[in-house]
Amino acid sequence: MVKPASRAGARPPVRSAVVRAIVVASEGVLVVEKVLVAMLMALLLGLILLNVGTRYAGSSLYWVDEAAVYAMVWLTFIGGSALTRLRLDFAMTLVSDRLSAANATRLKALAHVIACLFSLGLAVMCWNWMDPPGIAAAGFDARSYAGDSFNFLYTEYTQTLEWPVWLISLVIPIFSVTMTLHTLANIVEEIGLAPKRLHPGFGSAEGVN
Repeated sequence: MVKPASRAGARPPVRSAVVRAIVVASEGVLVVEKVLVAMLMALLLGLILLNVGTRYAGSSLYWVDEAAVYAMVWLTFIGGSALTRLRLDFAMTLVSDRLSAANATRLKALAHVIACLFSLGLAVMCWNWMDPPGIAAAGFDARSYAGDSFNFLYTEYTQTLEWPVWLISLVIPIFSVTMTLHTLANIVEEIGLAPKRLHPGFGSAEGVN
C-alpha cells in the first residue's frame, strides 16, 4: 500500500498560485516601468537640450519648461515604483547592519509591509480624490460634477500646454497600484514563499534594502 506523501513543508496549491501570480505580475510591470523610465529620461534630456538651444538662439519656447516638469513628475513616480521592486530605494541600515541575518530579513519584511500599507492608503486617497463613480454618475460632465461635489480636478488645465490636470495627476494612482504590487512581491520573497528574483545590473547601490 502506497502511503500518501507527507504534507510537511508543502505549500497549498492555491497559495502557491497566488504567490506566483504576484511575483510574475510584479516582474511584468517592472519591465514596462524600465522602458517608460528610459523613454522619459530621453524625453527630459531632449526637452532640456531644446530649451538650451532655443534660448541660445534667442527664440525660447515658453511651453518647454512646463513639459519638462511634467516629464520629471512622471519619471519620479514611475522610477520610484521600479526602485521599490529592485530594492534600491533609500534605507537606513543602522539597525539592520547590527542584526543577525535572520532578524535583518524579518526587519526588511516589516519595512516592506509598512511600505505596502502606505501604498494601499495612497490608493484609497487617490480613489476618493479622483472619485471615478462620481464623475461617471455625472455622465463625465466635468462642470456638472464640479458643481455638485466641489471637486474641480476635471475642470482644471495646465497654464501653458492646457493639458487636463487629471491626466498629469494620473501617475499618482498608477504609482500606488504598482508600488502595492511590488511591495507584495518583495514581502513574499523576504518571508520565503518565493525565491528572490535577481536583476542583473541593479545590485551595486549602497545603503539600500
